[in-house]
Amino acid sequence: MKKFLYWFLAVVITLVLSIYQRTTGPTYPKKLSVELRGESFQVKLPRSGVQQDAVVKLPIPGDLSRESVSDPTAPVPMSLHYRRFPTADEYSSVDFSLKDGVWQAALPVQPVAGKLQYYLTIDGKDYLKDEPVVIRFRNDVPAGILIPHILLMFGAMLLAVYTFLLVVTGKDYGRWLKLTVGFMFVGGFIFGPLVQHAAFGPWWTGFPFGTDLTDNKTLLSFLFFLAALATLRWKYNKWVVGAAVVFMVLIFSIPHSVYGSEYDYSARELKK
Repeated sequence: MKKFLYWFLAVVITLVLSIYQRTTGPTYPKKLSVELRGESFQVKLPRSGVQQDAVVKLPIPGDLSRESVSDPTAPVPMSLHYRRFPTADEYSSVDFSLKDGVWQAALPVQPVAGKLQYYLTIDGKDYLKDEPVVIRFRNDVPAGILIPHILLMFGAMLLAVYTFLLVVTGKDYGRWLKLTVGFMFVGGFIFGPLVQHAAFGPWWTGFPFGTDLTDNKTLLSFLFFLAALATLRWKYNKWVVGAAVVFMVLIFSIPHSVYGSEYDYSARELKK
């Protein structure tokens, strides 16, 4: 019964941490509330795109959007404004058009790791002009390497939390610590570089080659667990394990993909 409770708590804690990391990351769609004719519509604006034009969709009914304030018979003006990021380029604009019953406008595809910043204008009102949405483009990552990477990193966090529960309750945790280190190594240092290479080109963009926060936090957390594993027979090892798990939770709470690969438009090359 206790073992089931430990696993249940470990799963709950891991899910909460994973959802938090996912929803606070810079690739998660930006949620926006748009008002038109006294009604509110929830819009999800993309912040990650593959090597094709990124379509921005507005879930506004076609009949409602054809009631302009100045002319009831004319469509409501809706535009998408974008420019390369980070640059001082002038904004380009494109009007939304009705396709398959949905108002759509496309952001032009950029080089791998290239970024655009954009905002909307609907019926004369600007949305997010002062804090434009930033979208980064990448290659599409094959599911055969992306899914194992996600599962292994999720499993490493789950095992780490379970190990921590065993530590604080005085149970034997050596086996689970070893599994945690194994999952982290395979997920973070075998499948992690495979995903990075498939998405952007480089294999590793953390220390000492770059500033990618995802790679760096994986490296730091792994070093903490290596220290815990190396001191497994030390009488104070439980404190090292506890510190490693707490550090992992804290560092993995940092949003995913921060300070990642970015295309330098002035140099026309990828920055790590």
